[in-house]
Amino acid sequence: MTALSRPEGATIAFTDARLIDPEAGTETRGSLLVAAGHIVGRDLAIPPGATVIDCAGLCLAPGIIDVGVQVGEPGARHKESFRSAGLAAAAGGVTTILTRPDTDPPIDSPEVLEFVTRRARAETPVHIRPMATLTKARAGREMVEMGFLLDAGAVAFTDADRVVTDTRVLTRAMTYAESLGALIIGHPQEPGLSRGACATSGKFASLRGLPGVSPMAERMALDRDLGLVEMTGAAWHADQITCARSLPALERAKGNGLDVTAGVSIHHLTLNEFDVGDYRTFFKLTPPLRSEDDRKAMVAAVAEGLIDVVCSMHTPQDEESKRLPFEEAAAGAVGLETLLPAALRLWHAGEIALPALWRALSLTPARRFRLPGGRLSPGAPADLVLFDPHAPFVLDRFTLRSKSKNTPFDGARLQGRVRATFVDGAPVFGEDVVAG
Repeated sequence: MTALSRPEGATIAFTDARLIDPEAGTETRGSLLVAAGHIVGRDLAIPPGATVIDCAGLCLAPGIIDVGVQVGEPGARHKESFRSAGLAAAAGGVTTILTRPDTDPPIDSPEVLEFVTRRARAETPVHIRPMATLTKARAGREMVEMGFLLDAGAVAFTDADRVVTDTRVLTRAMTYAESLGALIIGHPQEPGLSRGACATSGKFASLRGLPGVSPMAERMALDRDLGLVEMTGAAWHADQITCARSLPALERAKGNGLDVTAGVSIHHLTLNEFDVGDYRTFFKLTPPLRSEDDRKAMVAAVAEGLIDVVCSMHTPQDEESKRLPFEEAAAGAVGLETLLPAALRLWHAGEIALPALWRALSLTPARRFRLPGGRLSPGAPADLVLFDPHAPFVLDRFTLRSKSKNTPFDGARLQGRVRATFVDGAPVFGEDVVAG
């Protein structure tokens, strides 16, 4: 079902649901009434003619808002199209995708942004919100026309995994963004140290003969960017914080009142450097997987709210890009469909409560990017996911709806299946649940 054919305006009563409310920080049993694409309220009388969905104690939560998804349009449609990404998102309980601008050509002009927006609306059953580049052609030399791009619908500005090394250019971009109220997303990696690296430096990388990068490359770049944020007053978000050494700097910046937030990928929360094993290229990521101590520190930071956003960092790569020696293989993994069950690993392990997890998956991304979702309160859009947190399965990557199948969870035992996904109150996945 595409966005153009999606019906809207139906009245649905979700009964006997386990309501996960990240805004209130609660997990309660009750019902939720939806009408005209918005949430009406909880535990209300069911109006005549409403569709009743007996949730039978399953979890009902705000739809996931996934930040930093790469779609291959334009330029790499064979890796991921808007249609395949939208279907994967709906199956994964993701109701809003914030796309990266590292396409070919990159999204650095209103014309390219408008093309992407039209394609997304025509092909996807979920919401698409595009980011634009921070500099033209992601070359780090000249900032884009932010005002025009904001008018065209850009939600943030980022050069993705290319670091702007010229601090004068970055300072000017931050100053201009601050005057417009625009958000900049940074990639905290010192490019000189991290160039050519494919693993985190240490004994494991040395034994495998893999070029490594110290976690200090992240810390050094983070310190630089936070200093520029302090100087310019810009709103800034780190796409991924992955090591414990970065956390004190982030905590100080927040304590000093800087407008900064940070994200982390689900892969860095659930995997560590040893998962690379015998050069398994599906585990090659940017930044590389970290130590188990770093992984645990990231989980604790998410639980306490120091790290604000959990995302998939969905990066599709075709088989030819991954079936290479580890150093030569392309980095990145798909994650739209595996984000929810992988995140539930943290809950099953007792490391984080469901409301806190959904705060990072939905509520905080909505607030940071000024989107209306992420809540179960009256008036919020009825973007919802119904899921069974205990349903076990073994992931077969060839069943994924993404065009590319490069998931590190292939063959993994997971718990947590999406039963239905709703966008603006209309089912976009699991329509048999609605019919039943």
